[in-house]
Amino acid sequence: MSPDLNALAVFMLVAEEKSFRAAADRLGVTRSAVSQTMARLEATMGIALVRRTTRSVSLTEAGERLAVSLAPAIADIRAAVESAGSLGRRPRGQLRLAVSSIAETFLAGPLLAGFAGAYPEIQLDITVTDEEFDIVAEGYDAGVRLGEVIAQDMIAVPVSGEQRQSAVCAPAYLERAGMPKHPGELVGHRCIGWRPAPRVAPYRWEFGVDGREFAVEVAPEITTNDMALMIKLAVAGAGITFGMEESFRAEVERGRLVPILEEFCPRFAGFYLYYPSRRNLAPKLRALTNHLRTARSGMRG
Repeated sequence: MSPDLNALAVFMLVAEEKSFRAAADRLGVTRSAVSQTMARLEATMGIALVRRTTRSVSLTEAGERLAVSLAPAIADIRAAVESAGSLGRRPRGQLRLAVSSIAETFLAGPLLAGFAGAYPEIQLDITVTDEEFDIVAEGYDAGVRLGEVIAQDMIAVPVSGEQRQSAVCAPAYLERAGMPKHPGELVGHRCIGWRPAPRVAPYRWEFGVDGREFAVEVAPEITTNDMALMIKLAVAGAGITFGMEESFRAEVERGRLVPILEEFCPRFAGFYLYYPSRRNLAPKLRALTNHLRTARSGMRG
């Protein structure tokens, strides 16, 4: 069976958009043309790839498998075309990034503002998310996450130094509840937890001592997916909260939050920009990696 590359490209757009109409709009053709292309592809393959309803389109098991398998190849083709077409001109186009909400150094503003100013023909599309997914299958050029959770087959470029998690609370809370001497005592304190998404368990509070890591199963009285709200609640004296040291730094410097249990909070590898290994790196992504390396070099200098 000789593959119809144009039909496969249409299928990938349908898979990304979950809509015939949205895929048609991106292609500049009619919805009917997309529907007919999909019907021919399914007839050629002898299996249904999408489920159609009056309101939505979803992938069948076969469609999901095909989309996952095609995503890296489609990304390579797009990068190769962009690389070949970029000779003699500045990097341009949309650069889609999926960034962890706690990547403070990357999201602070100056780093991205400097990049946008240096490459005005690149349009940054940044999704701040803590959900775990395949960035290639979802159509992103790269992501930013903690190094410890990035797959080994990805290329990773550092965007921060070593990180540290910290337990903090307001001085008023300490006066009222007392200072815990060991993480195990946190189970007797009021705690404010964080979760990355609805219906996901709260983030574990992990500590370390003498090279040994351990987690404490706190039962948060308040749980949220909003780091800013978590910090406001802690400042207001609602309890002890736990997260990245950088997230709390401003309030600690103001004296509105106090770090506790610091001897149980070791440092670890920080945040990285990551993307799949491929021979043809898109110029827009290469521009970002070069910008990050230059910025990091300047910070060390």
